[in-house]
Amino acid sequence: MNYTWDWGLLFREPFAGWIISGFITTCLLATYAWIIAFTFGSVIGVMRTLDNKVLRTTGTIYVEIFRNIPLLAQLFLWYFVIPELLPSGAQHYVKREMPSPQFWTSVVALGLYTAARVAEQVRSGIQSIPQGQRSAALAMGFTPAQTYRYVLLPVGYRTVIPSLTNDFLGVFKNSSLALTLGVMELTAAARQIEEYTFQSFEPFAAATVLYSCVTLCVILLMRIIERRSRIVGTASAGGR
Repeated sequence: MNYTWDWGLLFREPFAGWIISGFITTCLLATYAWIIAFTFGSVIGVMRTLDNKVLRTTGTIYVEIFRNIPLLAQLFLWYFVIPELLPSGAQHYVKREMPSPQFWTSVVALGLYTAARVAEQVRSGIQSIPQGQRSAALAMGFTPAQTYRYVLLPVGYRTVIPSLTNDFLGVFKNSSLALTLGVMELTAAARQIEEYTFQSFEPFAAATVLYSCVTLCVILLMRIIERRSRIVGTASAGGR
């Protein structure tokens, strides 16, 4: 009841700079992690739909391991354990010479964790395509690689756009866990302002607004992409 509101601190230095810097770091972290997640997850998702049993099993093992270990535990493993298993030269670089090791470790951990989820979306998108389309492509003389490139992946991606949107938003929100490694992202910046000023509502309200703005912008953008790339005549396109 005796809390004194001070919204002006969000516009004073150095607090405004902390918020802006933390927001930029969060955006960069989420973007780089999503590039890894989408690229690697697409490869794993395709592997899970191949006829090759070894590749299919490898993809399944990856998904089950990375999807079922908590992200926080994976962050600690990548930062504290994995460097100890590297050769001495690589170990020295990671510990002593690599710029921003906390940031890049968070990028790799978050990207590989989300890749398991993306792989499941890609797999389900490919497997939702009628078998006749694959057979028709092969009958026309397409190689398996060409079948995936020109038939299965273009249709599969368009089918799972909503799910991929959720995965990207998950990357953006999960980036807050990087503060446990010392990354000064948006949530860490809000906590730092709280510790300096003992004002908790204002910085976290600002962080909430920024998270919400990015989320809404991504949702609107992906709805536009989904509408423009929809497949006419399907249920997702509003076909009857």
